Amino acid sequence: MNTDTEPYVLRDDKDQIAWLTLNRPKQMNALSREVLSALSSELDNLVTDTKIRVVVLSGAGVAFSAGHDLKQMMEFADTGNETEIENAISACTDIMLKIQRLPQPVIASVGGTATAAGCQLVAACDIAIAGSHARFATSGINLGLFCSTPLVQLSRSVGKSAALEMAFTGRFISAEDALRIGLVSRCVGPEVLNAEVENIALEIASKSPSAIKLGKELFYKQRELGIDAAYALAVQTMNKNIQFDDAREGIKAFVEKKAPPTWRNIEEKSEK
Repeated sequence: MNTDTEPYVLRDDKDQIAWLTLNRPKQMNALSREVLSALSSELDNLVTDTKIRVVVLSGAGVAFSAGHDLKQMMEFADTGNETEIENAISACTDIMLKIQRLPQPVIASVGGTATAAGCQLVAACDIAIAGSHARFATSGINLGLFCSTPLVQLSRSVGKSAALEMAFTGRFISAEDALRIGLVSRCVGPEVLNAEVENIALEIASKSPSAIKLGKELFYKQRELGIDAAYALAVQTMNKNIQFDDAREGIKAFVEKKAPPTWRNIEEKSEK
């Protein structure tokens, strides 16, 4: 539980997985300037941490995240400090982009409510797994505030109609509905959420980190391109990938019907 002396984001490393926990449970893990700064620092540290192969992001207490700290935002608004408001929103956007650009896959473990920028944070993660009790909303419209920045991320995770219905109505949707529209990839009982997330994280961590990093980069680049350009980029990426020592040794082991090799950490990868 966060106090003035405790970190706003907790980190626990285990089995090549970094578990990051938003740590403002009394405030529903609202994304204050301090929380965003702490999370940004952790993500910066992970970029060069080659011992970590997967990152899991969750929230302490009953919520994943309630989104922007509106109390803090109103304090900025009441003083007419538009620069601070824009900085706070931009800091949140920067987090979403850092997650996308992180070499490791990021899994959102959603054990509670995720609203507005909290829902945006779920959508920004590479994979999202929800407990069946979790709920999701882009609820700013209920306060007269359209969830503009959350919609950017949401619209890249779900279909147009689903994204706009959430944004226009502000209604909460269930974890089952989040699974149906593609916001999350799995919906499991709350009692097995941590185990399910850990199993998937460990499975990903067992793969070649060089191939995972390259594949994640490709995914986000190609989906912004037309089909011809996307295939051209994918061809280049596969050609690059097959030159990796990991890939060459993995294919050789498959052909010779041997066990796969021990994958190198990214800094040990060489490209031939």
